[in-house]
Amino acid sequence: MMLARAATWWTILRISIEERLIYRGDFALSTLMRFLPIVTQIFLWGAVFSAAGRSQIAHYSYHDFIAYYLLTMVSRAFSSMPGLASGITRDIRDGTVKKYLVQPIDMVSFLLLYRVAHKLVYYVVAVVPFAMVFTLCRGFFPGWPPPDVFAAYCASLLMAFLLGLFLEATIGMIGFWFLEVSSLLFVYMLFNFFFSGHMFPIDMLPRFWRELVQLIPLQYLAYFPAAVFLGKVTGPELIWGLWVQFGWVVFFMATARLAFHLGVRRYSGYGG
Repeated sequence: MMLARAATWWTILRISIEERLIYRGDFALSTLMRFLPIVTQIFLWGAVFSAAGRSQIAHYSYHDFIAYYLLTMVSRAFSSMPGLASGITRDIRDGTVKKYLVQPIDMVSFLLLYRVAHKLVYYVVAVVPFAMVFTLCRGFFPGWPPPDVFAAYCASLLMAFLLGLFLEATIGMIGFWFLEVSSLLFVYMLFNFFFSGHMFPIDMLPRFWRELVQLIPLQYLAYFPAAVFLGKVTGPELIWGLWVQFGWVVFFMATARLAFHLGVRRYSGYGG
């Protein structure tokens, strides 16, 4: 049974990788274009510090901000799931979800393997641009973190991928109960952009708002991994943060599967 399941998963992963490589030119171009905003951020924060006439803002120097933004790009490359939630709702609305009811693998597992394939192809294409950008911008970084901190950083990136996947899958499953969830997805993406730390470090917020934002899981999609690498989160706070991130992963993994199970029970498909 386990060998048959492993063979099925490997087949799905292989086919998904081949599918991502069909339009490799378009995929490579869109990947490279994502690096252009780096130039904007360098000039933007340079202008902010020049206008403020200060060497630090909220315990971040100019170099810290650029390093933080570069690291959040890596975090978002792991945690972002473009089109996942909207794709699930579209499959539910047009009836395509029926195929997951007859295949020897459930929808959640298929989406996991499909996104793993997407990320593998993405990093094969993006590894050279990432290496070039980080080499050119190496002066903004204080250096490599200690081995234990770097291991924690890698663990936080892996969990950021799983958290982003299962969180968006859970939102997409709402399509079993509501035919149109585009407004909800827009609100989620708006909150995600601000409260994940992609726009600015969360610890820049006033204490009340910072503690409020830290109660939700979005910070673990971008801010937390970058803060770990830069040494902004250390000691017991780092260990606690990793456990909380792991807890959110388990929670949304269970929530996504529960939502699919309950949604299928009320789903009705008509036609051929």
